[in-house]
Amino acid sequence: MKTLIVEDDFTSRLLLQTFLSAYGECHCAASGTEAIEAFHLAEKSGVPYDLICMDIQMPHMDGHKAVQKIRTLEKDRFDRCTGRAKIVMTTALNDSDNVVKSAHEQCDGYLLKPVDTGKLLNQLRAFGLLPSAVTPSIPDAAEH
Repeated sequence: MKTLIVEDDFTSRLLLQTFLSAYGECHCAASGTEAIEAFHLAEKSGVPYDLICMDIQMPHMDGHKAVQKIRTLEKDRFDRCTGRAKIVMTTALNDSDNVVKSAHEQCDGYLLKPVDTGKLLNQLRAFGLLPSAVTPSIPDAAEH
């Protein structure tokens, strides 16, 4: 599983990277702009991301705008490849407006911070990115 973590907070980024790197290649971006660049480079290399964990609140380009741009880039490659990245929005915002907006932008999941790794694993299993037998190898970020 190839993952892109988009998070402007260093600690949150590090926790997700530490957890998800046990399941495959993991790259990080600190802004929506960096995420678009990383996504484009991965697409160009022929090895696109399977999973993107996208923070909503970031400077310069928020997660909502970055997801819109990523989904547009994916549409441009549908004639060459099948499938698209699974996108999970991660945020401290616990309000229905952001959940609805994330769904409208074609996100596949939504998790509150601190991210509960058990819930994240359940989503990854549901997406078919991990086998059902996989168990967490790192303590839950919410425990820190």
